[in-house]
This record gives sequence, C-alpha cells and structure tokens, in this order.
Amino acid sequence: MTSEKLEIHDELAPSAWVRRFAPLVAEGARILDVAAGRGRHARFFAARNAHVIAVDRDAEALAALRSVSGVTTRVADLEGAEWPFAGDTFDAILVVNYLHRPLLPALLQSLAPDGVLIYETFAVGNERFGRPSNPAFLLREDELLALARAELVIVAFEQGEVAADRRAVMQRVAAVGRARPWPPPLPA
Repeated sequence: MTSEKLEIHDELAPSAWVRRFAPLVAEGARILDVAAGRGRHARFFAARNAHVIAVDRDAEALAALRSVSGVTTRVADLEGAEWPFAGDTFDAILVVNYLHRPLLPALLQSLAPDGVLIYETFAVGNERFGRPSNPAFLLREDELLALARAELVIVAFEQGEVAADRRAVMQRVAAVGRARPWPPPLPA
C-alpha cells in the first residue's frame, strides 16, 4: 500500500507547527526528518545547527538537499522494507504530511528518552477538501494524541479544520520523552 502525501514540498518554508515547537530541539541535535521530500524542515533545522537525516523514497526530491550543510539524505522505502533506523536514536523526529501507521511504533523506539516528536498530518474529514482522502492515510479522532501519550509527555496537541495555505483537517502533536526535565518549556 502506498501512502498519499500532499505535494507542497516545493515551498521551502517550514510549517508553522514545526517552527513553533522548534525551540524544544536543542542546538546541535541529531534529527530524523521522515518523508522529507525536498527538505523544507531539514533545511530549517540544519540552519539551526542540527544534524539532520532526511529520509524519503523519492531520490529526486532528496537530491535537492545534496549541497545543504548539516543534512544527510537516505533513500528508503519506509512502507515496503524494514525500518532502516532500527537500533538508532534521534534527539528529535519530525513527520509532516505523512502517515503510515505500521511505522509509528518504530518512530517512538527511535526517539531518545528525552527526545522531541513533532508530528503533523491529515485527519478524517480532510476528504472533503481533496487529497489525501483515503481513510488509510487520515488519522482518526485523537489517534495521534493516544499514540504519543502512551510513551511521551504531551506539550501540545491540536486537531481540526485549518485554512492557512488551503483548507484541510489536521492533527498535530509536539511531545517530549519522559526523561526530559519537568516541566518542558512552552514556546512563545
């Protein structure tokens, strides 16, 4: 089964959600950008002195990151092969506009005990506005919250209809590992 991904990666501006919670990620952090496409988020964090691994199945899209300092690319089929980062840990994991449910446990296992998860993707109801419209690629009510809450401390969660660039139904979570000192700082 192939996931649907909204093709808005031509825009290099990171999502507002990612920008808002970027301060949770320490300078120099090791970050995994899942389904990175052309790397708008990889570029953003590399400019913040992070070491980013941008992974995507689209080698052509990743080629746009070839000359970006601080970014390493990896072409991988995240849906049809084994998790390529088994046994590896990251200070932060970013996922934007992508959902492959069988991958979710591996993401949490790859997050450092005090790491940051920033996840933003489409939810049920988005089919009214276009792609993705397949229920396999739309989060159910509170699904992302339940996944993160089981292992992490929730810093912020949103779900509902948005109209920033285009109308869509989204779920978003920013969460930190339980080894992070309490309380986590809230971004301005």
